[in-house]
Amino acid sequence: MSIEINSVVLGGNLTKEPVLKEIAGGRKVASFTVASNRTFLSNGEKKKETSFIDVDVWGPAAENCSKYLIKGSPVVVTGRLKQDQWQTESGEKRSRIKVLAANVQFLPSSKPAGAGAVEGADTGSED
Repeated sequence: MSIEINSVVLGGNLTKEPVLKEIAGGRKVASFTVASNRTFLSNGEKKKETSFIDVDVWGPAAENCSKYLIKGSPVVVTGRLKQDQWQTESGEKRSRIKVLAANVQFLPSSKPAGAGAVEGADTGSED
């Protein structure tokens, strides 16, 4: 029996503005990084750990993310993991794992009134 589950839910804040690109065929993709914090106790001392997760979102949701999200925006992202692999010019093999977003939920932030949040839309992937 084989179990194949590839599902991710993460919450955090954008580390910088989303980058919107248009690829062949006019499809759009927005890329951004989410910083997600974890606070825990270690030997009675409170510690904080931050993970930085790369996210790609496709289609109309990519445009919404590019239009409404800024550095520091709080989001909840649901999607799946994808591993990219490549080889450097010097022949070294490299890889990274990123999230392909199915949904990006824009959360309210502590910004002044009038800077309201807009809910993200479901999105297709590049597959």
